[in-house]
Amino acid sequence: MSRIGLHSSVEWRLFQQPLARMSTLHQRFRNSDPEVLIGDFPWHEMIWRNLRGDFQPKVPPQGGYAAFARAWSTPVDLARLHQRQQQPTVTWLGHVTILLQVGGLNVLTDPTLADFAGPFGRVGAKRMVSAPLNPAQLPPIDLVLISHNHYDHLCWATIRALLRAGQSPRFAVPKGLAPWFYQRGIAQVQEMDWWDCLRIGPLTVTFTPAQHWSRRTPWDTNASHWGGYLVQWNPTSREPWRFLFPGDTGYSKDFAAIRKRLGPVDFLALPIGAYLPRDFMRRMHVNPADAVQMMVDLEAQQAMGVHWGTFKLTQEAFDQPIADLAAALMARQIPADKVWLLKHGETRAIAVA
Repeated sequence: MSRIGLHSSVEWRLFQQPLARMSTLHQRFRNSDPEVLIGDFPWHEMIWRNLRGDFQPKVPPQGGYAAFARAWSTPVDLARLHQRQQQPTVTWLGHVTILLQVGGLNVLTDPTLADFAGPFGRVGAKRMVSAPLNPAQLPPIDLVLISHNHYDHLCWATIRALLRAGQSPRFAVPKGLAPWFYQRGIAQVQEMDWWDCLRIGPLTVTFTPAQHWSRRTPWDTNASHWGGYLVQWNPTSREPWRFLFPGDTGYSKDFAAIRKRLGPVDFLALPIGAYLPRDFMRRMHVNPADAVQMMVDLEAQQAMGVHWGTFKLTQEAFDQPIADLAAALMARQIPADKVWLLKHGETRAIAVA
């Protein structure tokens, strides 16, 4: 697997923008609960937490990282991926990157295929399970969904490689984030606020609320919005089918509101990792118990686990979400197979009634 070339003079210039230029945008966007303010962390707290090891797993997975990567990876069926699919099909490419194929269209969520989640893709959280493909191997992408401006969700290295491979997808991005794309010469961008919709072929895409925050540099905290995307496929012969990619989120009333406004979810990309230490992560990342409650709130028929087992981001071991999710499902008397745990690179068709 070739590494993605990641140095970018454009990225470096933008990272160095002066404080005076960005300060007017500070905390422009907020969560639906105005009492939940995230992102205003004192610098000394972040240094202390880094030194304490809050952003690294305390222990490796059972058997070590190499064994985990072997157990949770499978070769990508590239021939299958390059066939347009009418019936919904998902491929997990690691972390939160999903290739959704439905209605003859290819939709990619938060493409992050670099070796690190951080500036230039060369520093930051290390990828411990190799990306199952590189951007040049992707099928033609019609739509890219970007949930928010954090390095493990908005990866310039991956997007640049996708464009250099000759792709020209449409990008849906949160409000306030379009200039980031324009500055890199990407024009096919649609900014979205919560509940905004766009149409592409037989799909209706709605930007949904989440409880989170955004930041890429020291000067742009919450200068752009965050959220998820509900993708509704509208076939002519049956009822609509709904897929929800919620982005990063803490548990909130947002999910009951999504269900009430947009209907029950047929398939849910369920975040199940990056949740320890709980005192720091609780507001911004659900743990497996919270994730199961999200699934209940949304009346999701089926889910797949995401946001786990790829990057070194938080304290829990890479395999801890597996056990914690099983316990959370058992506590609610929900069958374990209600949440698929796909391997990196695995493709599954989704049954549609």
